[in-house]
Amino acid sequence: MTSDLTSPPATKTEPTSWWRRDAAEPVRRNLGLTAVLAALVVIGLISANDRFLTSGNILNVLTQASAIGVIAIGMTFVIIGGGIDLSVGALTALAAVWCTTVATQDFGVPGMVFTAVIVGAVAGTVNGLLIAYGRLVPFIATLAMMVSARGLAAKISDKKTQEVDVGAVNRFAENKLLGIPLLVWLFAAVAAVGWVLLNRTAFGRRTVAVGGNAEAARLAGINVRRQTVYLYALSGVCCGIAAIMVVAQANAGSSGQGDLYELDAIAAVIIGGTVLTGGRGTVVGSLLGVVVFTTITNLFILNNLPAEVQNIVKGAIIAGAVLVQQFQPSRLLLRRRL
Repeated sequence: MTSDLTSPPATKTEPTSWWRRDAAEPVRRNLGLTAVLAALVVIGLISANDRFLTSGNILNVLTQASAIGVIAIGMTFVIIGGGIDLSVGALTALAAVWCTTVATQDFGVPGMVFTAVIVGAVAGTVNGLLIAYGRLVPFIATLAMMVSARGLAAKISDKKTQEVDVGAVNRFAENKLLGIPLLVWLFAAVAAVGWVLLNRTAFGRRTVAVGGNAEAARLAGINVRRQTVYLYALSGVCCGIAAIMVVAQANAGSSGQGDLYELDAIAAVIIGGTVLTGGRGTVVGSLLGVVVFTTITNLFILNNLPAEVQNIVKGAIIAGAVLVQQFQPSRLLLRRRL
């Protein structure tokens, strides 16, 4: 009898379906992006008639998305880790110019690939060191790298376009496997490695932890500074791979390549659901974001819309995606309970 009087009253908890929880947010986001892509296909069929949904145009969209997609994979890790990288376009140009310079010295394809990846990795590591140990804000550090890398690329190339006469590189953008360009296969391979790295390794778990709460990650034994350096080095490696892809498509390297790639990569990652404050994001979402963004650009080109209109729409999409991120299911549920 006494136990009945002193026992605390039972609390009634409102059951919440899995679909409404934050854990299901990536699934909802990816389904939403798939629906947006389907809507773009309908718009393309209406506005561009028979020019849009052809095998040639679909492969063209995937090919155009490849280089940006590889950069977006690296950007996904950086943003999940709580940073930002504004230098990716300039690093792509620098790696492209440097590897084409090596090509003129008869080092062949291995020399070009090695040079592009190393240049990207070293520049990315410098970004990471400035941020982690120099305590610079990521925005400032990568902005400085963007300006410096563009200048260095122009200096190396003497502001000229350097043509590449290496058969294997020139054919790489043209050759296909099972009817799909090799550039798309390379993009898919990088995406697969990125997915495994983020979801199935300690590196991915550390990245999420650092982006979610750097101080808590430090107290848990994670070397936050070293992890930050690794993330920016990874972004630089992706820029080096993208540089080879860009050179293969253009058969040349120049300091003007990669212009506004940082805008496209960041936009694709944000559209894909990666939160700018860090700690949450998916590689699959970034892939869908790249395809959606490239499809929109393709529609503009097919309908002969000017580049300035494209940039206006891209800016609006970025702002809209960030606004959508402000409305999380857990927050809405908490407000409802209050």
